[in-house]
Amino acid sequence: MAEPKGRPVSASQRPTGTDKAVVTQKKQYFRRRKVCRFCVEKIDDINYKDTKMLHAFIAERGKIIPRRISGVCAPHQRRLSDAIKKARNIALLPFAASL
Repeated sequence: MAEPKGRPVSASQRPTGTDKAVVTQKKQYFRRRKVCRFCVEKIDDINYKDTKMLHAFIAERGKIIPRRISGVCAPHQRRLSDAIKKARNIALLPFAASL
């Protein structure tokens, strides 16, 4: 088909085949703010002998889970990592995962 005679049509005014007025919106999701488990439960001392609690903060490969993932505040994360390291040194927790 030939374009109609008269004024030339610019590239921005030509039909593209898709309607630009219809914009698909990305589904937004609400990420819940992580709160420190120790602050909520008012736990001040983190005992290195409590291996069940410490095990929740160790990944399956044996690494200490970082605060951005666990949601623990900075002072409690420091005490937690010290307790995990003490428990490792006296063989209550493994240094690495058994393969």
